[in-house]
Parts: sequence; C-alpha cells; structure tokens
Amino acid sequence: MARRRTRSLKRKMKPDYKYSSETVTKFINTMMWSGKKSTSEDIFYDALAILKEKTGEDEYTVFEKALNNVKPEIEVKSRRVGGVTYQVPVEVYPARKLSLAIRWILTSARGRNGKTMAQKLSAELMDALNNTGGAIKKKDEVRRMAESNRAFSHYAW
Repeated sequence: MARRRTRSLKRKMKPDYKYSSETVTKFINTMMWSGKKSTSEDIFYDALAILKEKTGEDEYTVFEKALNNVKPEIEVKSRRVGGVTYQVPVEVYPARKLSLAIRWILTSARGRNGKTMAQKLSAELMDALNNTGGAIKKKDEVRRMAESNRAFSHYAW
C-alpha cells in the first residue's frame, strides 16, 4: 500500500512552432515512433494541409473540433468488491480525455487503408469532424459500456 498520496508533477510541454499549441505537441509526440519527431511533425503538418484543402477552413480549428468530438465524457473502470469485479462508470478527467482522444484517432488512422500516413490521418480527422469513423465508434462503444453498467455506479469512490 502506498505510504504517501502525493501527486506526480505534470511536465509542461513546449508549444509547437507553427500553432503555439501544447495540444499539437502532445499529438505529435504520441504519433512519434522510434524518436523520429521531425518525421512525425512532417506527417502531422501535411495532414493538416490536406484538411485545409478539403474543408477550406482554418486547419487548426478543424483539428480542435475533431479532437473535441472524440473526447469521451464517461468510461468504465474495474472495481473489486467482495471478490467480484464490477465495471463501474466514472467521469473522465480532462487530461485523460485528451490522451484517449489522441490515442483513438491515431489508432484508427493507422488501421485505415490509404497511401500515406498523412492522408490516412487527414481522413480520420475529417471523419472525426463529421462524427463518423473509427475513433468516434470507439468513443460510442465506451459510452455504451458505461451506460449499460450504470447500475454499479454506487461503487464509484
């Protein structure tokens, strides 16, 4: 059992050079494989350029809207009570909302059929903007799971 209940300090990320946004930096860092940040940045900015062509709107606001559409409000967590494990619905904290949304978008984009990662990512962001696609499906699946286990919500503490 833990002896102290101190929270770990959240590290501040440097905002990216193009949009001055920590969210974009987090997205790029999550997308990065094998420490190749410049490759990840190129893919991300190319995907946003494709989004700008398709929508005709500001690419950063489109990215933010797509991310907000994917953020979950509620999820289930396992709680062990009296030898039985219950799936208890709980609210999602803001930092976790962002990380889950980013993870779901990237997972869905990587699983898509397409030519380049930039094209796949822009297609997934476009689908997230229109409330369709794999990331939105995952969000709805998590929400449905939480709603079906609403009877166990009194175990949340």
